[in-house]
Amino acid sequence: MNRILLFLAASVLAVFAFTAGVAPRHPAVGMAAEWVGSDLTGKTPGPGRIDVPELRAGDRAPAALKFDGAMSPVPGGTFVMGDDEGDANEIPKLATVKPFLLMRLEVTNRQFSTFVAATGHRTDAAKSGGGYVWDQTWRLVPGADWRHPNGIASSIVDKSNHPVVQVSAQDAAAFCAWYGLRLPSEAEWEFAARGAERRRYPWGRSPPGSQTQRQANFGTTECCSPDATDGYWRTAPVGAFPLGASPFGILDMAGNVWEWTSSRFPERPQLMVLRGGGWGNDPYCLRTAYRHGNEPDIGLDMVGFRCAADPKP
Repeated sequence: MNRILLFLAASVLAVFAFTAGVAPRHPAVGMAAEWVGSDLTGKTPGPGRIDVPELRAGDRAPAALKFDGAMSPVPGGTFVMGDDEGDANEIPKLATVKPFLLMRLEVTNRQFSTFVAATGHRTDAAKSGGGYVWDQTWRLVPGADWRHPNGIASSIVDKSNHPVVQVSAQDAAAFCAWYGLRLPSEAEWEFAARGAERRRYPWGRSPPGSQTQRQANFGTTECCSPDATDGYWRTAPVGAFPLGASPFGILDMAGNVWEWTSSRFPERPQLMVLRGGGWGNDPYCLRTAYRHGNEPDIGLDMVGFRCAADPKP
């Protein structure tokens, strides 16, 4: 079975949009692409970054709703991006990132709910009428959104500390911007996951599940199905696998949900880079160098995000 969980071949299945006459859309494609340069800091809109509308006065979170997520300092440095035992688009290259901050955990349903309640933000999945749900293939499911990740009959009740899903890159960027934060660039994300040690996984060289205790929430060893062996069929509470910490103490950088970055694929600028793998992926797709892409305005039930920030002077 294809290792790339976020791949829909047009020759296999066409996913039809809700509105008649709209061309079928594919949640993601497999691709070869050049590496993103080390200058993609995500500080300003432009090539290689997702554009966020200029915020007006009052568009940022008031002091009373200061972001409550712990931010981990990442010192920055020069490191090798890629994996010489990985896919064709993982050819190792040197990259440099400046010091930055990154959320220790993925954004949760509770945190996203606070943002929505304060701003009235409507996600792209809610506006389009549905999101993509993984069930051996990606299906566009009417009514699937962040409150109903797998369709209108599903719920996030009792999952307030699970990562929010069915949020697009645009939704993620809006959340981060409201709190004065931003999405990490692809280079920043990979450095935070592996450091300068070229770790194949955030915790080291060994794949998840190869030790007595689990380091990540992931799927079957043979791609690609959810697996409850780790205690969770789909998403897990954020931070549930402390043995999977990166060199900087950041959790869930492998598995649970894929994470949006601010970077675009240079040869496919319509796609935003995703990193980390998710609850339905095999260990190969959880590697720190594994990369994928999706269009910035769709939601999927295996994709979430975390925010980054620049250090205060």
